[in-house]
Amino acid sequence: MTRMLIKNIQLVQPEGELTEGTILIENGKIAAASTGTMTDWEGDCFDGGGSIALPGFIDIHIHGAGGADFMDDDRSANGKIAGALPAEGTTSFLATTLTQSPDRIANAVRLGRHFMENAEQGAEMLGFHLEGPFIHPDQAGAQPSAYICEPSMEKLHRWFGDALENLKIITMAPEQDADFQVIRELAERGVIVSAGHTTADYETVSHAQSAGLSHLTHYGNAMRGLHHREIGVVGAGMLNGELFCEIIADGIHLSRDMLKLIVKVIGRDRLLLITDSMRAKGLPDGSYTLGDQDVTVSGKEAVLSDGTLAGSVLKMNEGLRQLREAAGISWSDAIKLSSENVARRLGVYNRKGSLDPGKDADIVLVTDDFSVRYTFCRGRMSFAHDRLD
Repeated sequence: MTRMLIKNIQLVQPEGELTEGTILIENGKIAAASTGTMTDWEGDCFDGGGSIALPGFIDIHIHGAGGADFMDDDRSANGKIAGALPAEGTTSFLATTLTQSPDRIANAVRLGRHFMENAEQGAEMLGFHLEGPFIHPDQAGAQPSAYICEPSMEKLHRWFGDALENLKIITMAPEQDADFQVIRELAERGVIVSAGHTTADYETVSHAQSAGLSHLTHYGNAMRGLHHREIGVVGAGMLNGELFCEIIADGIHLSRDMLKLIVKVIGRDRLLLITDSMRAKGLPDGSYTLGDQDVTVSGKEAVLSDGTLAGSVLKMNEGLRQLREAAGISWSDAIKLSSENVARRLGVYNRKGSLDPGKDADIVLVTDDFSVRYTFCRGRMSFAHDRLD
């Protein structure tokens, strides 16, 4: 049995206050998370240096990082991304696809599954988020419009098999689904159906919600905005209490004022922090690609040649910092938005999303401003800010 005590850390209490404590890890699981100090421990020990311990972040909408993209025809791409993510505190994720040819999507799923079956280190891949190709061409954004097609269970079975294994979320335009037949079948089979890259109005979203739609992709972007005569998809997210909303908190996709409004109106229980990051995350400014399209990265912004936003280079810990500065979120709010809500949505709260005993030892140690000092993935240190290699 491998055992290690993490000492000299601060634990977040239910009301958001911080208390000195320790975490005991046994065989990659959390054996105990206790307030106070442990003076009689004689085994392996790690000093957290007064850091704040949070559950590892879960990013359910990410296309790439560290120079790699999940759509790359490269067996090493998944591992590169999984290896890069602990530096921002991310310990698990959904590999997110892009609108592409059926063969390229099938290949991305094949390579992703191979990685899931063989990965031992870095952030854990929990499955797939299929973004496109069942979207509306008028809201394609940075999704290549040449490959957009109508929703089809036949295509989904081709990519994921009859059981739709590993498909966790699908982003689609509900108005493209006749009588919401695909939405209804996916929801019945436990797949989270999300509205995104859509021209739908509020009424259409509400009808789709009745059929099983329960999620909004990169809320506020590539969807009908709020208007006083037609509240659109944005209004649906505020008004319909069963819709979960992804937010890219980079100050670009959503302004700081909008972040403040979202947190105030929607609340912490329905918000899910995502990055929607592309391969340039963690790399210098310059020219990159997204789905064979040229992307220019400058500072926090990634754009196509026509100025269309092409995902982001946001890191999860930076998103939490933005939310703290813009909306004043508490430490308990941060846990909700970055891990707990997602773990519950994906049905993995029994092993992720909190620091409760028995769960995976996915732990990120941060400073007061959310700078990441150390990240543990399933009990193994996967990032250290002071490690040179």
